[in-house]
Amino acid sequence: MMYAQIRTVKTFPKSLLVGLLSAAALWPAHAQDSTKVLTLEQAVSTALQSNKNIKIATLDKNVAEANYKQTNAMFLPQANISYTGFTTNNPLNAFGFKLQQQSIAQSDFDPRLLNDPDRTTNFLTKLEVQQPLFNMDMYMMRKGASKQVEIYQHGIQRTQEHITYEVTKAYQQVQTAYKAVAVLEEALQTTKAMNKLVGDYLAQGLVQKSDVLNTQVHISTTEAMLSEARNNIKNASDYLSVLMGTPSNYVYTVASVAPVAAPAAATLPNNRADFLAMSKAAEASEMMTKSMKMSFVPRLNAFGQYTFNDKDALGFGSDAYMLGVQLSWNVFDGTKTNHAIKAQKLSTEKLSKQLEAQKAENQMLLDKTLRDIENAGFTAQQYQSAINQATEALTLLQNRFKQGLAKTTDVLMAQSQLSQQKLMYEQSQMNINILTAYLQFLTASSSN
Repeated sequence: MMYAQIRTVKTFPKSLLVGLLSAAALWPAHAQDSTKVLTLEQAVSTALQSNKNIKIATLDKNVAEANYKQTNAMFLPQANISYTGFTTNNPLNAFGFKLQQQSIAQSDFDPRLLNDPDRTTNFLTKLEVQQPLFNMDMYMMRKGASKQVEIYQHGIQRTQEHITYEVTKAYQQVQTAYKAVAVLEEALQTTKAMNKLVGDYLAQGLVQKSDVLNTQVHISTTEAMLSEARNNIKNASDYLSVLMGTPSNYVYTVASVAPVAAPAAATLPNNRADFLAMSKAAEASEMMTKSMKMSFVPRLNAFGQYTFNDKDALGFGSDAYMLGVQLSWNVFDGTKTNHAIKAQKLSTEKLSKQLEAQKAENQMLLDKTLRDIENAGFTAQQYQSAINQATEALTLLQNRFKQGLAKTTDVLMAQSQLSQQKLMYEQSQMNINILTAYLQFLTASSSN
């Protein structure tokens, strides 16, 4: 994260405040009529319950579970009932209909009737049942579908971890925006007091009118930045509301969050939720490969049907049944399955390589975050030291000014410098907390 260079200026630098609060100003400002006290724990809890991204991830898992339950068909029978009406004068079908209706008479064997039958009608009611017995390809496909459910379960957890990090970061931005307002209010109060003092000195003829004008310019500039800082509190509150999945009609009053001590070293866990999701995706792809291979294994299925045939509609005059077992074997399909197996193996290998690349990238991010935390801690110490020095310098210049030994511009520059150091210190504290939260996000282990 970039830090502004410390420098002495005549007026408070507006660009510094914009840089400090730009992360908070992520959403358009809306009219907000009420305030609400919010702790970090409440914000995280609300987000985990109501955030839309988490709800979408949950729906994805529900879809995967529904797809998995579809594979129950490999164990359960399938039944179908149909009712069909026929009419024909085709010799073969006409004689067959009479056989199915069990209504064949001696006269039906008359060659003239056999060769040129009258129109014959048949109404068929049929109940068909199929029972899978042995289908290894479907069994492997079912195992692959179960892996999909696990993928989305890990996806939900990683989404929750990410939302927790984002809420923590947004909460820190709201807190820093309030601290920026406090710094600017203090600067404004000091500058107004300075303006009153300079006005008194002008009346006594001790200073020039330009000194009064300089203090008034400083007041106007500080008031403009203070208005912008207060507006950024509203913007940051809106963003926090979006993360929590709540209406954006509150300005949140947040509790102060003390800097969290970050570990000096941390390791990247192999059982992180997104790593496990990628690993399960590779396993699911492998199950699909096995399913394709098992399509070459013979399949065994049983079937049966029960029928009624009648010449009258809605008649059930003749019944019959048929039972059977079918053994089928896909011997050759033009190498289609072989090439599909090869493509699926390559997809599995690709997923494994993606997992390796993802771990390497996150290890780099982890190392960088640890270095950034160390640097942010050092920077915070330097800004704290600078605040002490700037405070002392301002006090000395104010005393010298009262004695007529310092210029108005010198005091205004010292005041600007002190405010700048305070804002940069608050920014460094925010950076430490956000980086620590990000470190926790990078090193989170799966609970599943």
